Amino acid sequence: MNQSEKFQLRNWELVSINPNNRDWSWKNYFNFWAINIQTIVGFSLISALYLFYDLNFFVVLTGSLLAGLLVFFFANIIGKISQSSGLSFPTILRLSMGFTGARYVGMIRGLVGLFMFGVQTFFISKSLGYIARIIIFKIDNQILQNEIFLLFFFGLNLIDWVCLFLTLIFQYILFTKGQNFLKSFINFSGLSIYLGLSVLLIVILSEYYNELLNGIKLSLVFSNFAIQSNIAPIISITGTLFAYFAIVLLTFGDFSRYSMNYKEMTKGNLSIILNLIFFSFFSVLITLGSDIILTSKGLNASSLLTNPNDIIGKFNNNFLTFFCLIFIIISSLSTNLIANYIPSQNTLINFFPNSLTLKKTGIVISIIGLIISTFWLSILSKANVLIFVEAVATTFGPIFGVLVADYYLFKKQQINHKELFYPKEHTEYIYSNGWNLKALYALLIGSIFSLSSLLNENLIQYQSFGWIIGAFASYLIYYLLNNK
Repeated sequence: MNQSEKFQLRNWELVSINPNNRDWSWKNYFNFWAINIQTIVGFSLISALYLFYDLNFFVVLTGSLLAGLLVFFFANIIGKISQSSGLSFPTILRLSMGFTGARYVGMIRGLVGLFMFGVQTFFISKSLGYIARIIIFKIDNQILQNEIFLLFFFGLNLIDWVCLFLTLIFQYILFTKGQNFLKSFINFSGLSIYLGLSVLLIVILSEYYNELLNGIKLSLVFSNFAIQSNIAPIISITGTLFAYFAIVLLTFGDFSRYSMNYKEMTKGNLSIILNLIFFSFFSVLITLGSDIILTSKGLNASSLLTNPNDIIGKFNNNFLTFFCLIFIIISSLSTNLIANYIPSQNTLINFFPNSLTLKKTGIVISIIGLIISTFWLSILSKANVLIFVEAVATTFGPIFGVLVADYYLFKKQQINHKELFYPKEHTEYIYSNGWNLKALYALLIGSIFSLSSLLNENLIQYQSFGWIIGAFASYLIYYLLNNK
């Protein structure tokens, strides 16, 4: 058995992208980063930072911009590797981890993506279920009282199960259509969500313009910004928002490989700043406007200000609810694609390159997504499984550090594409029977640093910077191990 057969390397999805297909401009990356912030979690996080924690508007804005600059910096570093080579994340991982090491280390990211794909699918199906209930209620307001809709299995009734299967089928059809369609979907999603937010904001402004303007004036106080006590909040906000983006940084190469050139990619990455400003603007104004509307109706909005699902549910307006749910579904679908599906797809193909195609991988992901979605409400959400997933995700920073150190310091930004897929007996990418032991040591020690910020109560204040701490630790250790 020759080396290339031993390490199972062949699959057309793993090879370098055809130069003719590298057609992403900065506009595509603007929409990519827009999607990553246009989520319910992103809305809740930004709204809470501005409104709930009694922080100065300019303190939050400064922290947000610093976080954006950090993401910009790290995205350019990791993105350049795939942009110049046209290779996906698990393929470039072969450079530093070895052929076998890349399969297993890459699957760490894949497993997190698979789990979160199932969780996100569950919540998409719930939004679809809300729409189904609105439509059914409009047809006949007594149908939902039928006994068949009152039977629950794993916490889900008939409507929930139908919506769950429809969500999985729709995602499979949508996500397996190929690169060009996915790029179009990302562009459509990024721009349409901003359009939807604009329409919602216009509706609020049309009735409560003066009240909203007064609320904005009260929050825009610059006089107490430049004081020493604001340094700690700025650092905390920077870390919090960076941690929010960190999950997509490691596998950014899965998307930077499509860039037409490095300049377009960096311009697109700079749009992170613009997206943070845009989305903050919409989040704060919509939340302030919702507070004004609900207060005028005698409702206490303090407990639901930052949850868009709860906000629209209190408006008692079926058209507005339907409209908002459509955009929530679009946003959730595109986020599931970028943050969960594509990373899982590529790492699975790299693990089983001789067995999986895009279609087969989509089936595998859908089946696993169905299992996780089924047990999420009744078992997984109550078992604090997300804490374990978060612990596994602490390895992302250290993996980043090893990959970057190896590529820039020791590979000198050079890749032997032929040996990457058809290795010779003593090629550098084989290392020790497919494992780069020095990279594994650096990864292990870096992960201890990252994990300590999560589990050690004395270091909990550094938790949001755990990704960066782990990345620098593994980077330094890998450098030292290779310079003995």
